[in-house]
Amino acid sequence: MIHPNTILNYISPEIGFGVVATKFIPKGTITWVGDPLDQIFSPEKLKQLPPVFKQIVDIYSYRDNLGNFILCWDHSRFINHSFLSNCMSTAYNFELAVRNIFPGEELTDDYGYLNLIQPFDCIQEKGSNRKQALPNDLLNFHQVWDGQLRDAFAFFKKVDQPLWPFIENQYQSTVSAVADNPLVMDSILQCYYSGIKSLNRGLLANITEKNSIRDKTA
Repeated sequence: MIHPNTILNYISPEIGFGVVATKFIPKGTITWVGDPLDQIFSPEKLKQLPPVFKQIVDIYSYRDNLGNFILCWDHSRFINHSFLSNCMSTAYNFELAVRNIFPGEELTDDYGYLNLIQPFDCIQEKGSNRKQALPNDLLNFHQVWDGQLRDAFAFFKKVDQPLWPFIENQYQSTVSAVADNPLVMDSILQCYYSGIKSLNRGLLANITEKNSIRDKTA
């Protein structure tokens, strides 16, 4: 479930649609949380789908640490990539704003922490030397991303959290303790799917080649 103060907007011919803030979303705010309406496709289930549906899941889903493809039901599936993303995955099945997001600004993710199947070509961004998001980016950048998340968690209880009630029960006490700082935050590395290299090649063959610029993927 995406933060309520967002809408789906057309960004540009190059990028397409994206998710834009309608009001100020301060650093430390939950911007998205997994919920029961999101559809979960195991690799085996995905292989059984007709090609047209495989393509939709490929374009609009991300992959969790079990290798499942998660297709979000709302406009959160249109969140675009940025190497300087203002939202970031956590080990608790929600995303956090890692800096202030202003009205009219796009909400973005770094696709590098979404367990890509193959490299994703990206628009060159000022402030980043990266040109591709890669399947193993979590292994290479988790320490940097953990630093950003720890900094954002310091503001967690100082801002409004309309999505707090939707955090899974198993995580609520842990998240509260992390925000209060008596408990060490679980690393974003826990989001990594370690079976990336052993993916079924038949699954890859059945997935349509990705466009250079597109919406949230896995």
